[in-house]
Amino acid sequence: MFDVVILGGGSGGYACALRASQLGLSVALIEKGKLGGTCLHNGCIPTKALLHSAEVADLARDSAQVGVKTKFQGIEIADVNKYKDSVVKRLYKGLQGLVKSRDITYITGDGRVTGPQTVTVGDQIVQGRNLVLATGSYPRTLPGLEIAGRIMTSDQALEMDWIPKSAIILGGGVIGVEFASVWRSFGVDVTIVEALPRLVPNEDAAASKAMERAFRKRKIKSKLGVRFASAVQDKSGVTVALEDGTELQADILLVAIGRGPNSTDMGFEEAGVTVDRGWVIVNDRLQTSVPNTYAVGDVVPGLQLAHRGFAQGIFVAEEIAGQAPDTIDEIGIPRVTYSHPEVASVGYTEAEAKEKFGADNITAYEYNLGGNGKSQILGTTGFVKLVQVHDGPVVGLHLVGDRVGEQIGEAQLIYNWEATPIDVAKLIHAHPTQNEAMGEAHLALAGKPLHAHA
Repeated sequence: MFDVVILGGGSGGYACALRASQLGLSVALIEKGKLGGTCLHNGCIPTKALLHSAEVADLARDSAQVGVKTKFQGIEIADVNKYKDSVVKRLYKGLQGLVKSRDITYITGDGRVTGPQTVTVGDQIVQGRNLVLATGSYPRTLPGLEIAGRIMTSDQALEMDWIPKSAIILGGGVIGVEFASVWRSFGVDVTIVEALPRLVPNEDAAASKAMERAFRKRKIKSKLGVRFASAVQDKSGVTVALEDGTELQADILLVAIGRGPNSTDMGFEEAGVTVDRGWVIVNDRLQTSVPNTYAVGDVVPGLQLAHRGFAQGIFVAEEIAGQAPDTIDEIGIPRVTYSHPEVASVGYTEAEAKEKFGADNITAYEYNLGGNGKSQILGTTGFVKLVQVHDGPVVGLHLVGDRVGEQIGEAQLIYNWEATPIDVAKLIHAHPTQNEAMGEAHLALAGKPLHAHA
């Protein structure tokens, strides 16, 4: 009998295992695939490796602008994949070593919940005083849209050993725009189809507009506010029909409409766990409807982010250990889209803040990166946008521009510590850094702008 049995070894599951072991609990970690889950093998890490290759390609193309003579000769996709896979392999090996170094019983196999705090893996029955469901997610598709051949999800796209001449991407959220960014840098003619009226629709409207403007400049085409109707493929390509009558043709179709919860045929509902359309329903302590059974990560409704999984896994381990940790504020979880340009945010959008706190109580301010020295050196455009409750804290921070994701650390501290503009204005931001733009925005909102207009 283990103290904790964890079903799923992705971000949420292994974080829970590591923290529980650290707290002296006996732990069994069950994973049918590779330790590290989607993030390490099919998501965060390999896509960001591709984005780095894409960035280097763009730098080579544009090097003459900074007085460096290079010649861009093209993309060797086999070598790109070799680089990507080597990064994943190193991290995977390190994670395996980390789990092995802890007192964790690691079980490989397809686990299924078969009773209260009981998981069956093949012929093995694993029981614990507490059960943590961390089974992750899978790439969604649409009814009647079969994933095969030239119609693919991010899983197949990451394994491609050739570069298409053209691509249609169904979905303008994080996954869609990141692949659009990579492929455009690789010379692909890209069209994004998004049913909602703007790209990255979960971000602040100003960030969406900036992204759309940047993508137009990069000749990435977008069909916004129109729904997908059907797709037909043959040996030469894919033809996509939209509900407005438009037909698009390309070498491939990437279906990037989000990810669904991995909960089918796992015994959750039979064990009494409340499931809604596949999502495992939990309270603010991440407890399911069954006592001593918890759920973390992508299988729980909300943001599907690896760092959310990490945080939830740690939280549950500490909860089981009796430490009564503070609940996780989902609004305070940082979000980054790693495209060119990047979008980073934390807290409320301007529209959300107006709805929650009242339109008359909200002040919004944008500091343009045109006034930031390091951004001009890098040749990036964008802004830092702050959303403040009148005479109160900053409740939303939204950044657009190359490398702005690296600033999200300070942004989340500002939101989560309920800082006011004057609190941040007192801090000294190093010059010349892009981070200086964060300070400048708060100086302006505090009524004492330096390199900006109030």
